[in-house]
Amino acid sequence: MKMEDVKDKVYVADLSKLAKLTVLVTGGGGFLGRAIIEQLLLQGCRVRSFSRGDYPELRKLGVSLVRGDLAEEGAVAAACDGCDIVFHNAAKAGIWGAYEEYYRPNVAGTESVLAACRKKGVGRLVFTSSASVVFSGGSVAGGNESLPYPEKPRSPYTATKALAERMILAADSSELKTLSLRPHLIWGPRDNHIIPRIIAQGRSGKLRRVGEGKNIVDTTYIDNCAAAHLCAAAALNENPAASGRAYFISNGEPINLWDLVNRILLIAGVPPVKGAISSGTAHLLGGVLESAYKVLKLSGEPRMTRFVAEELATSHWFNITAAKTELGYVPAISMEEGFSRLQAWLETNAP
Repeated sequence: MKMEDVKDKVYVADLSKLAKLTVLVTGGGGFLGRAIIEQLLLQGCRVRSFSRGDYPELRKLGVSLVRGDLAEEGAVAAACDGCDIVFHNAAKAGIWGAYEEYYRPNVAGTESVLAACRKKGVGRLVFTSSASVVFSGGSVAGGNESLPYPEKPRSPYTATKALAERMILAADSSELKTLSLRPHLIWGPRDNHIIPRIIAQGRSGKLRRVGEGKNIVDTTYIDNCAAAHLCAAAALNENPAASGRAYFISNGEPINLWDLVNRILLIAGVPPVKGAISSGTAHLLGGVLESAYKVLKLSGEPRMTRFVAEELATSHWFNITAAKTELGYVPAISMEEGFSRLQAWLETNAP
């Protein structure tokens, strides 16, 4: 079948074919990693998790735990032994820090995963990237996978994730089929990053709207994001159009950023955002705080950085047609259903 013929067809993922396969998830103890593992177990997969820490809750689910440093190829190769598929989800995320702190886990770690997959004969590799790898500081409205990487990455995280994604896509071959997923703003129950940060800032009274407040963003509910990973693994085995490509992943329901923030605050019983600062002021403040933290070698992270100021003041939402047609991705959990599930979880797990 010719490639142009394949691209004209809508691929429908058959997840039942994942049953009984042996699968490795790097970063399996994290927010997304655990969600991927839970869905793999539902499909009847034999699952391993590779991470630095110990996660007894995964062991109780029947997951085989392998501990080690992602940048050490030997440790990763041992974890890959006998695996059919690897989901490379582990990474250092964040808005602040030295480039070197991100390079080892995100770039050197990815090099180790690729080498281990080749050494152990793994056939499929699904990489968790980020929509921010194409963020250049301005708004993106309905962007697709033709968007280029920016000449000047906006943060160490986006720079190193882009380098890792390039390596993953370049590694695609008949022996090791690869693809990259670019989810945007993953959220939901058990979130240990976005939701707690918004609620904490809201409770402190320090949260301010940045810019005019008209910017639209995409988000991805956690279960949808995990499902996209399983669809990607199935597509790598069945749809030639998917191999060696990157795909944006979201709920497909763009929303005003500040409506989203206020909805989360409402669910948590926190007053809505009231104050505002201009995007220019936020960007200037971010630059000043970045310099102060570097010169004074302060611990923690600045309340504002230039990257965060740009993210909070611009629109960034994406066309997910490619993921739907070539991976069979269907965002089954709507934003409204996601909010309901988040509220139920927060009632017993308030941060």
